[in-house]
Amino acid sequence: MGLLIKNGKIVNADMSFHGDIYCEGEKIVAIADQISAKENDDVIDAEGCLIMPGGIDPHTHMELPFMGTVASDDFYSGTRAALAGGTTTIIDFVIPNPQQDLMEAFQQWQEKAEKAATDFSFHVAVTWWDDSVSEAMGILAKEHGVNSFKHFMAYKNAIMADDEVLVNSFKRARDLGAIATVHAENGELVFRLQQEMLEQGITGPEGHPLSRPPEVEGEAANRAIEIANLMNVPIYLVHTSCQQAVDAIARARANGQRVYGEVLPGHLLLDDSVYRDPDWSFAAAHVMSPPFRPKGHQQHLWKALQAGTLQTTATDHCCFCDPQKRNGEDDFTQIPNGTAGVEDRMHVMWHHGVNTGRLTENEFVAVTSANTAKIFNVYPRKGVIRVGSDADLVIWDSEKTRTISKQTHHQNVDFNIFEGMEVKGVNTHTISRGDLVYKEGNITAERGRGKYIKRPLYSADSKALQLNSAQRKASPVIRNT
Repeated sequence: MGLLIKNGKIVNADMSFHGDIYCEGEKIVAIADQISAKENDDVIDAEGCLIMPGGIDPHTHMELPFMGTVASDDFYSGTRAALAGGTTTIIDFVIPNPQQDLMEAFQQWQEKAEKAATDFSFHVAVTWWDDSVSEAMGILAKEHGVNSFKHFMAYKNAIMADDEVLVNSFKRARDLGAIATVHAENGELVFRLQQEMLEQGITGPEGHPLSRPPEVEGEAANRAIEIANLMNVPIYLVHTSCQQAVDAIARARANGQRVYGEVLPGHLLLDDSVYRDPDWSFAAAHVMSPPFRPKGHQQHLWKALQAGTLQTTATDHCCFCDPQKRNGEDDFTQIPNGTAGVEDRMHVMWHHGVNTGRLTENEFVAVTSANTAKIFNVYPRKGVIRVGSDADLVIWDSEKTRTISKQTHHQNVDFNIFEGMEVKGVNTHTISRGDLVYKEGNITAERGRGKYIKRPLYSADSKALQLNSAQRKASPVIRNT
């Protein structure tokens, strides 16, 4: 028994066309102008709708132990919400404690993710360094399909990677044929500025952006990019939030360096006035790092996304409810950092991207799935509607509206940073590996149906990393070995 989707407009990153799609055995097996249903096939009529690849969120933190508590969305509740929003694959983060064995941490996250409803993969963070870390990176890369390693330049006295760790880990990633990913904030500066804010009696959420100004992100982005350049390793900057970091990426890419940037819908739309709201709970609910920026940065981020300086959109989905946020009621440095968004990313990006003319429908597919699939080396298995690709699809009604609210979302959190926003353009159906898992508000995905996705290594030949600008513009993906 197969699944036939008829009469829709198929939208990929490179083209749009009308046709039917036939799915069987988790894969897309046929695409044609007209396909006839077989006996016992399920048929969906997508007349008047778009059919797009399922979203890929390259940055989530489900069930993350962090700042004395644990993120409120686990791998089932969070991925279930993702399906409701049209996202069919997530890349989460294995974050070892300092001195923890990377393989032990990887196993812990694999066990947590057994309940996932979407497909999932992992970046693995390097939070410390010795020969055992180097060895574990090799095992993860060659045996477990991990081709990206994360480095937090923030969170001093916790998981911050100093320059020695960056240099060693970047070199190891290069030798393996992996990509380095970076949370770019100067942790030393943040720590010093936090102490200054507290000494001045600033203890509320307003101290959060004051202690993490755009300059600390810009400096760290520049430093990470220069280290990556010297180590000759591709680098991906997560949650780029300010002009300074965008400019660093643009300079490097103009010089032929293989640098990629990610942006969150929240950073595209919200500004730092949220932290000055008199309602402590409201302000604290927006505490995440990097923080939302002063007005002006949002427009710069949009232009960078339009220009291709930033290639992907993500959520950094990391939920904490009000009682958890109140761990920092008298000290903003103790407010758990994180906001939600895995259910809302696709809708928010369509409404504020496509409906405003900032993005075409094809560019929307690029920034919500295809580019991520290419950068992290799961294309064309994911991120495209093509014969042989996984049957991960969303049927999209561009005329339908939805009002975002904590009262109706499926995310396990008591706040939504997009509360009350009416968006036009909504997925009516979500299909994951050929299974209809969401239809018109009804989620039918079973707990644990998600699959772990191994991601092949990139070419470890350093010559393959030294592509010129013209070659890079032609294809944002590093070739498979």
